[in-house]
Amino acid sequence: MITIHAVGDLVLEREDARDLLAPAAETLRAADLVIGHLEIPHLHDGVVQTTDVPALPGPPSALDAVAEAGFGILTLAGNHVYDFGAEGMRETVRHCEARGMRTVGTGESLDEAFEPVIDERDGVRIAVLSVNCVGPRESRATSLKPGAAYVDVVTHYEARNANPGGPPRIDTFAEPASLRRFATAVTDAATRADVVIVALHKGLVHVPVEIAAYERQIAHAAVDAGATVVLGHHAHICRGVEVYRGRPIFHGLGNFATVTTALSDGPGAVPERSGWARERRRLFGFDPDPSMPDYPFHPESRHTAIVELTITEGGIDAALIPCWIDDAARPVPVARGERGDEVAAYLRRITSEAGFATELVWHGDRLVVRTKED
Repeated sequence: MITIHAVGDLVLEREDARDLLAPAAETLRAADLVIGHLEIPHLHDGVVQTTDVPALPGPPSALDAVAEAGFGILTLAGNHVYDFGAEGMRETVRHCEARGMRTVGTGESLDEAFEPVIDERDGVRIAVLSVNCVGPRESRATSLKPGAAYVDVVTHYEARNANPGGPPRIDTFAEPASLRRFATAVTDAATRADVVIVALHKGLVHVPVEIAAYERQIAHAAVDAGATVVLGHHAHICRGVEVYRGRPIFHGLGNFATVTTALSDGPGAVPERSGWARERRRLFGFDPDPSMPDYPFHPESRHTAIVELTITEGGIDAALIPCWIDDAARPVPVARGERGDEVAAYLRRITSEAGFATELVWHGDRLVVRTKED
C-alpha cells in the first residue's frame, strides 16, 4: 500500500515557516509522498517581470519547513511563477532541489515544462504533471522561451437582456490546439507510469461553488487522456469534488499554508495592490478579517483539506482529511465530532451545489470520496 498526501496553495512570506506547518506536519509526513503547490517564487532578490499584480518573493529559507514537513514534489505551473522572470523561476527550482524536493511544471521550453516528474514507490510509478490554466500570458513557456506548462483558455462575453453595459453571459473553453497538446502530455505520462496525477492551476478566485465550463472541460480531458487523479488550485478557496469515469477530480484544494502582504491595501501599498484590494471588495463582496492581516482571503477559505490517495493492488482510493485554518493562519487537521464536522458540512455543500453526485463519507477521521451510486 502506498499513501500520497496532496494540498493546495503554499504562500510562505516568512523567513521561518515551521510554525505555519507545525500543526499539519505529522499528518503530512505519515504519507509515502507529499505534493503541494508552491504559489510564489522563492528567491533572494529579483526584478518584477509581469504586468499583473506580482507576488512578493518568498524567502528561500521558508522552504526548509516545507522539506521538513515531508513534501517531496512541488507543482510550480501557476500565475506567479514567472513574476520575476526566467531567473526567478530557475532560482526557485534550485532552492527546492537543494532541499531534496523535486519540482514540475516549468522548464526552458514548453516540452520541458510538460515533462512529468516520475516517482517510484514499491515498484509503482507515479507521474505528476503541473499545468497552468490562468494568466498572465508572459508566464507561458514556448519552444523559444522558458516558463510554465499551460492550457490556453478563451473567454467569450455575450450581451444579454436590454441593458447595454449590464452583466454579460460568460462562456469559457480551452483553445483546441492547446488542449490537444495538454492531452498528449497526459497520455505520454500514462504510458510511463502506473498512476498519473495532474495538477491544474485554475478557477475564479474567492468563489467556492461556481466552476467554469473550461475547468470541467480540461479536467475531463485529463481523465480521458489517462489521468488517475486531478488536483485543482488557484482560487484560494475550496471547490467541489467530482468523480468522472471513476476518477476523482478535486476542483479546488484552496489554501493550505498561505500568508502574504502582497494583497494589502494598507499604508504604503503600491497602486496595483491597492487597486486589486478595491476590486476584491467590488467583485467578491468581502473584506479580510482585520485580526488576520497576513491572511487576506475569503472567510470561508478557512475550511480546507489534505487529499489522501491510497494505492493498493485493487486500485486507488481517495479521501479528504479536513483541516481548519486557525487564527494564526495555520492549517490544522480537525477530527470528526469536533470542527471536522463543520468542515465536512462545508465541503459537502459546495460539492452538492456545484451539481456533483459525490458523497463524502466519514471513515475514521477521513472523508472518503465516492459517487452516490457506490
